[in-house]
Amino acid sequence: METTATAPYHSNQKLVRHAHGLHNLESERHRDPLKRIQYADPELSPLGWQQVREQRKDLSASGLLERIELVVTSPLTRTLQTSVGIFGSPLKDEKTVGNGYQNGIKTPIFNHPPIIASELCRERLSKGRSRGTISQCRSRFPQVDFSLIEREDDILWEADERESNESVAAKGIKFIKWLLARKEKEIAVVSHGVFLQQTLIALKNEFDASIEKEFLTPFGNCEIRSLKFFRESVVRLGQDYKKN
Repeated sequence: METTATAPYHSNQKLVRHAHGLHNLESERHRDPLKRIQYADPELSPLGWQQVREQRKDLSASGLLERIELVVTSPLTRTLQTSVGIFGSPLKDEKTVGNGYQNGIKTPIFNHPPIIASELCRERLSKGRSRGTISQCRSRFPQVDFSLIEREDDILWEADERESNESVAAKGIKFIKWLLARKEKEIAVVSHGVFLQQTLIALKNEFDASIEKEFLTPFGNCEIRSLKFFRESVVRLGQDYKKN
């Protein structure tokens, strides 16, 4: 991507795929998690919680945790758990899902960055996958701001087929433009493998050739990659993308 010192309106993004989930575990057992109703909005697996703890420890040791100004997360359970587990108030245990409990009293232990949920960075939409109601989400994740999501119930996708890669990529470009319009410069985005990969594929012409392969490979669970976005290049690409 453009890296000149004069390029305006840039932001440093930390792109994070959610940690290992129960649906990932089911897939590894050669079953079809999409046909099992309990995996419509899966939780993190024990391995996923371990990944969250390790990432939080590493980010804290590096000083990056304190530099993050904003966290934007998909509103699905596995991304909410990953977001709050890594960037929110410390966990007492996994059952508190990052609610800031200490000695049985709900109290924030440090001033974590704002965490905002957005439908624009959620996983590919398809029948059988859905989030909980916003009331349920607010109850489980009080550290997260859900004010950007207008509808209580999840009715974004009612078709029988999966959302296309082109639709996911277009949503990703719209999301990046939204990020660049914000005042924060150090932003962490916690999302899903398909969303992150299709967004980066759509942006591939903006990458320097030396890093293209690194950023176009699939994300591992709880993997974090850093990228700097510039408003002019993303706006130009978004306009070109509409024509295709």
